[in-house]
Amino acid sequence: MEEALYTATIFLMTTVIAVPISARLGLGSVLGYLAAGILIGPIFGLVGTHEADELLHYAEFGVVMMLFIIGLELDPRALWAMRDKLVGLGGLQVGLTGLAVFALAVALDRPINVAIACGMIFALSSTAIVLQTLTEKGLMQTGGGRSTFAVLLTQDISVIPMLIILPLLAGAAVPQVMADGSISVGAHSHEDSAHGLSLVDGLPGWGIALVTLGVVAAIVIGGRYLTRPVFRFIHAAHLPEMYTALALLIVVGIAFLMHLVGLSPALGTFLAGVLLANSEFRHELESDIAPFKGLLLGLFFITVGAQIDLDVFIAAPGDILGLTLAVMALKAMVLYGIGRAFGLRHRALWLFTLGLAQAGEFGFVLITTAMGQNVLPPALAERLLLIVALSMLITPLLFILYDQISKRFGDKEEERQEPDTIDRTGPVIIAGIGRFGQIVNRLVRASGFETVVLDHNIQTIETMRHFGVKGFFGDPTRPEMLHAAGLKEASVLVVALDDPAAAIKLTHYARRERPDLHIIARANNRGTVYQLYNAGANDIVREMFDSSLRAGRYVLENIGLSEYEAARAEQAFYKHDRYAVQELAQVWREGVPSAQNAEYIKRAKELESELEAVLLAQLQEKPSEEA
Repeated sequence: MEEALYTATIFLMTTVIAVPISARLGLGSVLGYLAAGILIGPIFGLVGTHEADELLHYAEFGVVMMLFIIGLELDPRALWAMRDKLVGLGGLQVGLTGLAVFALAVALDRPINVAIACGMIFALSSTAIVLQTLTEKGLMQTGGGRSTFAVLLTQDISVIPMLIILPLLAGAAVPQVMADGSISVGAHSHEDSAHGLSLVDGLPGWGIALVTLGVVAAIVIGGRYLTRPVFRFIHAAHLPEMYTALALLIVVGIAFLMHLVGLSPALGTFLAGVLLANSEFRHELESDIAPFKGLLLGLFFITVGAQIDLDVFIAAPGDILGLTLAVMALKAMVLYGIGRAFGLRHRALWLFTLGLAQAGEFGFVLITTAMGQNVLPPALAERLLLIVALSMLITPLLFILYDQISKRFGDKEEERQEPDTIDRTGPVIIAGIGRFGQIVNRLVRASGFETVVLDHNIQTIETMRHFGVKGFFGDPTRPEMLHAAGLKEASVLVVALDDPAAAIKLTHYARRERPDLHIIARANNRGTVYQLYNAGANDIVREMFDSSLRAGRYVLENIGLSEYEAARAEQAFYKHDRYAVQELAQVWREGVPSAQNAEYIKRAKELESELEAVLLAQLQEKPSEEA
């Protein structure tokens, strides 16, 4: 008991220190978890290899739960639409990368069977790190993100045939899939059978196929037809913790079933997630599983870091690092070529190439199995484990590199696209035609007034043209674009850009050129409001302000105020807030956090007191005869 508490304390303490520091440095949570594992394992020796091995069995459930949540977020129709990528893109990646690494191993004078094993090990990428990072950065729904996910899914499927092939490389006769997913060759002892559960152990090939198909069919049918009645039964108990228990039962139960037939638990839970993606219980399941997924994934990354053998690295750092970079460069070249062949371009291609260039957690499984089957000598296996771990450690840095390349590449991409020739002007110029600008544009045009729409996103402009809305592609902050749109004659400029810096720049320029122009600007937070106010905007609309104000009015109407009283309170709040923004803009200081600006805090408190007095006066005032 004491040992378990000690290990848990060390893991949690290191996590809460290392991960926030890594996140604040812009390195992401994954690198923080890996660094935490290295600190408590090989550097300070606070946790031994045995404890890390024991914890890894539980930590791998983080990957299983992550794939379940990913499945919940993926529409089955979208999965069917990915079939070409699953077979073509994923299949080519596994095959060509395996061949490339095989050739590299042969060139380094490794035996053929060892070279094949190395090819299979490094053909795989890290599902846990890549999906976690794509989710954190909001890249999952991009073209590059979906292609990356398709390849990762194909890789997970390919692990099963790889486990079957590995014993054949040692000259074994008939491989058998064990209950834990490993491979046993020939007869195994009674003790092994006693400690393992399997539905397919000892069955002929056709029997294994039937049982496996039966389990998969049971998961499909259960996910489709049994979920609703079970959820209704749980709901009748009125115990919130039962929802969490059911969510865990679904994940753990499906993982156990897949385990019994020797298939990947992660694939089974992913399939269940896809089946439940369109159900009304999707969000409930996701919210119940998410905390466990996050903690177990973090535990997985820590245990990977704790298992890194620094002695092997210290003995030959140049060789280990050189081989790691060589393998990653080789994978990147294969990925780049395949990505281009399948139509990936620009940012999507870079995301696909850099995101999958590492080795993966299933590489640890294959290395351990290959060593147990005498395919890999122990010394080489230790080096390969270190290369896999080191490549995973480098991966977050590759995503940082992608961010930098993406920014520069995006600027060049926009420069290559020639701006449209603006052939008309109007009294209203709308800069930015996203969700905010679209509503403004629809209202103004439907009221009979002409607008000139400018946007720097060519896809958005083309999409709007499909709906009969003409817009012009180009950077709205460029003076020539604004003047071509009729800045000298326009009555109103609507600054609806997503980028606050661009919005402020545009407002500054327009106010300098047209002191009499009425400028309506969109802001995403209070700091941007003050900057736009100082830049010369007449009306500043915060994205969430009006909708939040309306929600507040609904609250007042449902806790005792009449519709009239709630509407008056809403109007009073609106007027006072406009006055407060102007007042606070006078004491706001750019670059100084509001919580550290004493003058700002003092004025904000005074204005809040004034607001309370105004609202109380409004509520106590009797309605006039006209009202």
